[in-house]
Amino acid sequence: MNTANAIVGIDVSKKTLDVALLVDGKVKRSKTLDNTAPGHRQLLDWLDKAKLAKDALHVCMEATGVYYEAVALALHEAGVRVSVVNPGCVKGFGQGENLRNKNDGVDAALIARYGAAMSPAPWSPPPLEQRQLRAWSSRVQALKDIRQQEQNRLEAHGVTGMKDVANNVTEHIVWLDNEIKRLEGGINDHIDRHPDLKRDAALLTSIPGVAAATTAKILGQVGDIRRFDSAKTFAAYLGVTPKQRSSGTSLKGRTIISRVGSTSLRAALYMPSVVALHHNPIVMRFAARLLANGMPKKAVVCAVMHKLAHIIYGVIHTGKPFDPNYLAKGLAIQDGI
Repeated sequence: MNTANAIVGIDVSKKTLDVALLVDGKVKRSKTLDNTAPGHRQLLDWLDKAKLAKDALHVCMEATGVYYEAVALALHEAGVRVSVVNPGCVKGFGQGENLRNKNDGVDAALIARYGAAMSPAPWSPPPLEQRQLRAWSSRVQALKDIRQQEQNRLEAHGVTGMKDVANNVTEHIVWLDNEIKRLEGGINDHIDRHPDLKRDAALLTSIPGVAAATTAKILGQVGDIRRFDSAKTFAAYLGVTPKQRSSGTSLKGRTIISRVGSTSLRAALYMPSVVALHHNPIVMRFAARLLANGMPKKAVVCAVMHKLAHIIYGVIHTGKPFDPNYLAKGLAIQDGI
């Protein structure tokens, strides 16, 4: 088979992989496999039987939570070029094709056509230590969410006079506090054991407002920030860039943050931004100018999140700890972005 223009689109779900082989713009073969280790081996066998040269083969899939990682890693280790793309980009591409139907097979073919048209960059798997850090950070956040739920229940049981139930909830909260503390200590030890993580963590925690918990989330989910070409690109990845809503004379909406990116990362930046408003000299001056110009307080917090993303990129990119005088000069021109 001529593989000069061959690309494979994979629609990934929790349990299955829907695969479409596109050659010269037409779907030549399709298959559904289990999203398991045996299914990944069957996928590689299926590609071999199709006589697709690995150096000419390009596999494209969407970043669907964590479910894409295992198959992407299996393909990467087999020497296959893999691209993992933003689902929003594929959705917009499909809207441009005016697609009327949606199912797993249609989506796989759409992803293949997107890959053929856009030639997305190849994906490289995050280092194991980063994936471990991300998993443990997510676990700690899950326990914190449970603790907040239990705190709400404790208040409700106090109002209704259910003391026995309230005591049980209190015991659980104490256990959660101890477990969160233990896991956070383990995360700190994990970072200290890996020189690259330790170096970047020291740089991030030098920024007033960015503490250890936020640092672990950023390093775990983003990885090496140096892979971004600019602070603007990094901020866009986080989804904290401004989004204008105006067109002609009829649409005059207010500017908001784009919210395109990781919701958990934006949530992780919110409280550091609030703290930075009171303790970070660059952010304090920046926020004061915005407030003096009449910007609402909530909008100022969003702008501070954007500013903080630029500062984070700055300290990582330069390899130097936070210096308010140095960064004030380097980032002053970006205040209005």
